[in-house]
Amino acid sequence: MPSLNIAFCINRLALVGLGSTVSSLIRNCSDPSKITFWFMCAELTETDKNNIKLLLNAENFKGSYHLVDFDPVSQFKMLTPLHGDWTPYGRLLLADLLIEVDVVMYLDADLLIEVDVLELLDADLGNYGLAAVPGAKLKHALDNPFLNGKLNISLEADYFNSGVLLMNLVHWRSENTKQKLLNIAERYPNDLISHDQTLLNAVFAQNYYHLPAAYNCAWYAYRNRPKIADRMILHFLGSPKPWDIGGRFLHKAYLAWKSYLNKDWAKYYFKTSLNDVKRAWNIRRSYGKVVRKMMGK
Repeated sequence: MPSLNIAFCINRLALVGLGSTVSSLIRNCSDPSKITFWFMCAELTETDKNNIKLLLNAENFKGSYHLVDFDPVSQFKMLTPLHGDWTPYGRLLLADLLIEVDVVMYLDADLLIEVDVLELLDADLGNYGLAAVPGAKLKHALDNPFLNGKLNISLEADYFNSGVLLMNLVHWRSENTKQKLLNIAERYPNDLISHDQTLLNAVFAQNYYHLPAAYNCAWYAYRNRPKIADRMILHFLGSPKPWDIGGRFLHKAYLAWKSYLNKDWAKYYFKTSLNDVKRAWNIRRSYGKVVRKMMGK
């Protein structure tokens, strides 16, 4: 029976968002038994891993899953972290870590998944190494001075967000894609404004399979629900997230996100910790921006 492999790269800060991402995916899937989850774990405790198992049991998940430890800091410490976190670069390692997998769907842990992901079982990537949802043209991206100015990628190229990907790992291995990405990172360590996303666009921006727009729909805190399609993969881009401190008042997706939040998962992870306070401080400018937007300034 064909199976859809789905991977997450997560640390403890990602767990609060992961719960609703996984629950929404399972509940909206026509046959979850055809799913194989790969949880790539960065410094998760045994309790955290057991809670993932309990969440899957609570959702009556009949597919298979694997919990795989990995160390993003040792692999990527030379690169610029995202708010002090190197975990997002983990998706660049999937071709090496999932050695028996040919194609994997990579997902961020800040999504609500309303679509039936098994629709992607029929996707034929052919000679493409990657599939993603095309977004704005490169000329509108924050990292266009690097991608265009230093790598000469056309400003009319379709830039993509790296939070929802379908990855052809056979192609990655045969083309030594990870090394190509690392070569760029080592040469331009201070130019990776969007971190792994900058690197992936550097290699694939002009040569990737286009997924339907409904598979990655940005939902910013101060905006109403997107209207791309009836069912979407909703992506909580930017900060604050619905679960951040003050998110219930500042993020218009809060109720939608909470509707998929497992009660036991919430007891463990939807509570304020010192790390949450530190994150709130790190994203304090984003809080100010959202408040100004909501006030019409």
